[in-house]
Amino acid sequence: MSWNRVERLIGSDNLARLAGKRVAVVGLGSGGGAVALNLAMSGVGNFILVDDDVLEESNVVRHVADRRYIGQSKAEAVADLIRHRNPKATIEVRVGRVEQNMDALDHIDILVSAVDGEGPKYALNQAALNRTLTAVYAGVYERGEGGDAVVIYPYDGPCYACWAAELREGLTITSTNTGELDYGMIGPEGTLEAEPGLWLHVTRVATVQTHLILNELLKGTDVYEPMPGNTVILANSALEIVNGQVSQPQTAVWVTIDRDPECLVCGDKLRNRAVLTDGREESGLSLADLMDTTGIVLQEDED
Repeated sequence: MSWNRVERLIGSDNLARLAGKRVAVVGLGSGGGAVALNLAMSGVGNFILVDDDVLEESNVVRHVADRRYIGQSKAEAVADLIRHRNPKATIEVRVGRVEQNMDALDHIDILVSAVDGEGPKYALNQAALNRTLTAVYAGVYERGEGGDAVVIYPYDGPCYACWAAELREGLTITSTNTGELDYGMIGPEGTLEAEPGLWLHVTRVATVQTHLILNELLKGTDVYEPMPGNTVILANSALEIVNGQVSQPQTAVWVTIDRDPECLVCGDKLRNRAVLTDGREESGLSLADLMDTTGIVLQEDED
């Protein structure tokens, strides 16, 4: 297999750097499958693929895996496709929910979130914070009208929770009857209620997400590009991204979402409380601790 064109573009040292990087892709659906394959075709050499779903007939029109893989694990299908494009790649497949496979996120260079549900995204957010791990999230809007991608740097900018609270209208943090934090969902299924449109709509967002991931993996090299914000919002069709201003089809807007210092997940007071004098992190803060630390009164669920 020849990497001549990639090597001419980014240089032999940078290609070798990518070959040594270890990337976890959580969610191998239409977006995650495209991102994983794009990364492999760009020179990334080590993957952990996590997904609990199987490929169905209805998935094929919006997935990198074709009819040969129907009935197989999406993660296994994408792993096989990667091997055909990048035979030297090392791949670890985890068939199951990420909540039961959190150890897969240990000793990786970057986390790629490609899951639909907001619940798993919040679980990944906490795991990334615990590991001081850079994560890249992306989503496709309803009917494929647009999408967004964001790079989350732990405690240097927003975590996914305060980013989503700013960008995803309707997300709130409440307390449950069990005293645990509960993240309000936009839709009844815990997703953005966003049934993506055509494959081309998905791949545009996935390509941008891949670009951001590669850029992060090459940080500190001569090909790294500083981005104008931490979030890019894509318009596939005419879309009102900024209030009162319609972005034209095939355009994008860069924005910077700031960290909320009083975020219940990454806020300053909570973080200070969670670090003991010897530097060890305290685990399992109770809801009462959170309320005392932040001074924020949580909205109680009615049921």
